[in-house]
Amino acid sequence: MKTFIGRFYRDKFYIEIVVAAALFFTALIADMLIEFIIYMLYFIIFLEITRAVINYIREQRVVLSILVDAFIILALRELIVNVVKINNENLDSIEALFASSLNWNVLIISGVILFLLLVRYLSVKTSQRYMFERKKLKSIPEDEYVS
Repeated sequence: MKTFIGRFYRDKFYIEIVVAAALFFTALIADMLIEFIIYMLYFIIFLEITRAVINYIREQRVVLSILVDAFIILALRELIVNVVKINNENLDSIEALFASSLNWNVLIISGVILFLLLVRYLSVKTSQRYMFERKKLKSIPEDEYVS
């Protein structure tokens, strides 16, 4: 029993599951699941922006991937809000799909999310940390790979 409790506190995955389950059941009981998700996304956006500001103060440079993460989360939040609104509309045909401005919003936000994911990928691939790691791997002689 002591090893189970020790493992429970040592392994953060179980703690995350317990916190997520508690939040989920609280949202279900309050009948506010979508609102809960939206407010959690707001919280994550604030965390990312705070992390970017602190990183700028500490290192005097802006990490693009942190800001792109915040914008991706913001776009996902907007997508969730618009999709919830779309659930109230009747879609009888393809023309009805493109007749509503709300549907156009969802298509545009989806495109923005895809674009931001591409920017995120490029910001990671062109970051200094990634470039230095690749340079280190190229400078290691082949004899060291063989063990």
